[in-house]
Amino acid sequence: MNRSNLIGIVVAIFVSSIGNSAEPIAQLDIVVHNGRIWTGNPAQPEAAALGVSHGRIAFVMTAREFEGLPKATWANAKRVIDLQGRRVTPGFYDSHVHVLGSGRRLSQVALKDAVDESEFGKRLKHFDQKLPRDRWLLGGEWDHDRTFAGKLPTAAMLDKYVPSRPVLLRRYDGHMGVANSSAMKLAGITEKTADPSGGVIYRDAAGRPTGLLRDNAMDLIERLIPSPDDLEIAEAVRAAMDEIRQNGVTSVQDMDGSDSESRRKLFRIYQELARNGRLSFRVDLRWPLAQWRELASLGAAANFGNDWVRIGGVKGFVDGSLGSSTAKMFEPYLNEPDSRGVFVTQKAKLREYILGADSARLSVAVHAIGDEANASILDIFSDVAKENGLRDRRFRIEHAQHLRPADIARFKSLGVIASMQPYHIVDDGRWAEGRIGAGRCASSYANRALLDSGAILAFGSDWSVAPLSPLLGIDAAVNRRTLDGKNKDGWYAAQKISVAEALSAYTIGSAYAAFQERERGVLKPGLFADFVVISRDILSSDERDHIADTQVLMTVVNGQVVFEKTR
Repeated sequence: MNRSNLIGIVVAIFVSSIGNSAEPIAQLDIVVHNGRIWTGNPAQPEAAALGVSHGRIAFVMTAREFEGLPKATWANAKRVIDLQGRRVTPGFYDSHVHVLGSGRRLSQVALKDAVDESEFGKRLKHFDQKLPRDRWLLGGEWDHDRTFAGKLPTAAMLDKYVPSRPVLLRRYDGHMGVANSSAMKLAGITEKTADPSGGVIYRDAAGRPTGLLRDNAMDLIERLIPSPDDLEIAEAVRAAMDEIRQNGVTSVQDMDGSDSESRRKLFRIYQELARNGRLSFRVDLRWPLAQWRELASLGAAANFGNDWVRIGGVKGFVDGSLGSSTAKMFEPYLNEPDSRGVFVTQKAKLREYILGADSARLSVAVHAIGDEANASILDIFSDVAKENGLRDRRFRIEHAQHLRPADIARFKSLGVIASMQPYHIVDDGRWAEGRIGAGRCASSYANRALLDSGAILAFGSDWSVAPLSPLLGIDAAVNRRTLDGKNKDGWYAAQKISVAEALSAYTIGSAYAAFQERERGVLKPGLFADFVVISRDILSSDERDHIADTQVLMTVVNGQVVFEKTR
């Protein structure tokens, strides 16, 4: 019998004894009552009170059941919280974040919301003045559709503002970057430099590099950037933890993306924080798919680790992004008729990696955005499953944004999880039709169609590509109102889903995607006491238009309050 089952039995006995005794129960750490608790448990979807003991849910009760308890059985809990009718949900589980990169970006230049080049340049100059002279200027997350009316930035433009230190600024999707002349010179990028596999060096009419680099071409410069030291990584994780708990996120799947040395440091810091009781979220750290042998050699199969820090999964790439016009499509881009995007990893190599990782029983997640990219990875997943044999492997496609209608049903038939980030709907919806047209957009971000086909959705944010807030993500999935205000009734409204469906994807869906549904994702006795209190009852039809205005009031992880809004 495993530990989780044993705890569940012990807790069940404890709960059953409450009604037969008026004696105080010393083990209760938190009791919340007089609320509206969405449990995510089909057997008991709504409740009014719950109790916590030793980091686990001890009981979940209706108002009548709780009122029937002698007060002495719960009043001596370490903390008793009257919810005053507020809504509680399971802790949000973000299935796709980049913790280290996001934490570091909190202290880097931020350019996504710059309204024009003037504001863009002012921020660069200000950051250049305060940064130590021996540092690269990094960050950015620029949005050329917002700041430059669709025109792409260049090295010449950056040189006007920061001429004397190397600069590399990524587009907010992470699949395109712009470098200044200083960085290009250090990297030795000239008109003679060939495009690397899976990458593109933008060139002017004379064949000279403009400073703009797509996908794997960014590696030409990024390999020169010094890795962060232990202190920088620790500071980034602490900054990220603050954001994570303030947004009600209690578990994450960290897709990382840093170099090997930084990833090992990050893993050690996670473990140290957990040992010292200072880690305020549970984390599943993923390794790059190409390095699957490193994990396999350690015997780290899927979901290896403890209650706080786990590994055992790998993440790879098929293509780039729609915003950078590098998502791999069957038909050309409207804005670039000579391009259908790129395969960041060639299909033969991708199949080789997945076959090996799956043979080692590692959990495999692969980034695919374009319709051809998604069709290709579904084909590979099908082939690998046949070759390695039947088992519960839970292959995942990260993003799964643009799908041919014929491929939607394949997620269910192949048992592939759609790990999606709904905020991209309202962000990308501003300009997606200009890239791929209305026909392809109609089956893009197809949450409704995937759910109706029987597929499992796992929701996340892709932070810092998009805001971390699960409430903004839920609003995007439910209302699909684009950020430019042009789609009040929803962008391709046929793909809307309900609040309960979006909550499920942000809780039990993400837990299932990580083989953790027996521990977290719902509120029922024996499972982790991870939950949030929010300011509005988003499940009420009256509040559907106000989901984005909802605030996280309290975040509880392992029965401990890790965030509480004080004003």
